[in-house]
Amino acid sequence: METAALLVALVIALALFFDFTNGFHDTANAMATPIATGALRPKVAVLLAAILNLVGAFLSTEVSKTISHGIIREESISGTTMLPIIFAGLIGAITWNMLTWLLGLPSSSSHALFGGLIGATVVGASVAAIDFGQVLSKVVLPAVIAPFTAGVIAFAATRIAYAVTRRYDNKPDGRDGFRWGQIFTSSLVALAHGTNDAQKTMGVITLALIVAGWQDPEHADPQTWVIFACAITIALGTYMGGWRIIRTLGKGLTDVKPAQGFSAETATASTILASSAFGFALSTTQVASGSVIGSGLGRRGSKVRWRTVGRIAIGWVLTLPAAAAVGAACAFLIVWFGPWGIAVDAVLAVAVILGLFLRSRRTAVTSANAMSEVAESGRAVKVKRNPPPTRRQRAAMRAEARRAREEAAAAARREKREKEASK
Repeated sequence: METAALLVALVIALALFFDFTNGFHDTANAMATPIATGALRPKVAVLLAAILNLVGAFLSTEVSKTISHGIIREESISGTTMLPIIFAGLIGAITWNMLTWLLGLPSSSSHALFGGLIGATVVGASVAAIDFGQVLSKVVLPAVIAPFTAGVIAFAATRIAYAVTRRYDNKPDGRDGFRWGQIFTSSLVALAHGTNDAQKTMGVITLALIVAGWQDPEHADPQTWVIFACAITIALGTYMGGWRIIRTLGKGLTDVKPAQGFSAETATASTILASSAFGFALSTTQVASGSVIGSGLGRRGSKVRWRTVGRIAIGWVLTLPAAAAVGAACAFLIVWFGPWGIAVDAVLAVAVILGLFLRSRRTAVTSANAMSEVAESGRAVKVKRNPPPTRRQRAAMRAEARRAREEAAAAARREKREKEASK
């Protein structure tokens, strides 16, 4: 009994750490574009996102049921087998989250979690323990449809935004009013992220409690303390700010202008909120990336960096199988070595996580350098290699030119006087 309780506590702690990584890994979903356009200062943006993630976690529990009573047929697996499977699956998800964060790739924390659990279940139990119908309908199809849908919405919204404000085509700052709209829409995305992603950890913890016999299987709703713990943890992770991924989404895919940022955030929020209402556990990262790409295609003259898109797409494709492979490997150690396998998994997980973190410190990305193209004031955006000068810069240039003319005229007068004196 004591061993089971210790394992449950270990699974809960690991699940909350995954929730923390989910927070800083997915901060970019809501705040990359408003930071890139200068609508919000970096620190203010992540604080706002953290607060709204906290609030959003209390608004719905539909997605948590997808995890606890969805992809895994827990009734076919004994509690003594299921808890180590969850433990191994979480290690797979966390490892992939940390690796993609180090690489600055906006991959899916959701798919990492699903992949880790699926891989661990196949090795620790059997293939029959996976409900592939649920995986297809609740995970795979939304992963394909949602980014495309968000991209189309963002494309259309961007075209409409520029058509309505066509009179500002020759005024670079004429559409700056969209920055205020970005604050609202990015806040909505952060709120939606809380309603969707925090619930996944709630579902994992609830699943662990059910298989351990600590919660009635007929009541899969997360307990109050689980909701509070997951909400606070994802909010703390969000406040840490995943600056590497913010840099990729904010300026790596396309040069985001205020109208584009507003359109992308609108598309992201609407898609995530709709999916939460239907209980789809989609990836907010994929939705946000699709929206940014769609907004880039929607603005005439905008350039989408397809090489970066390709890197992100490869990350998307690899997420599920890579996390599944790590989860399966961890489950294999547990199957062969029992409790000692759990200890070995824990030691290896800590070593890998610390190694990735220490590696990240060699080239640290912080709020100060994540968006080098945003001015220190937090207002101006560099969208070209040689942007037009500001009003203050033009005044300084005119003053410099005037001084140069005056100095040239004075030199000419001196030369004339010297010639006259020599005669």
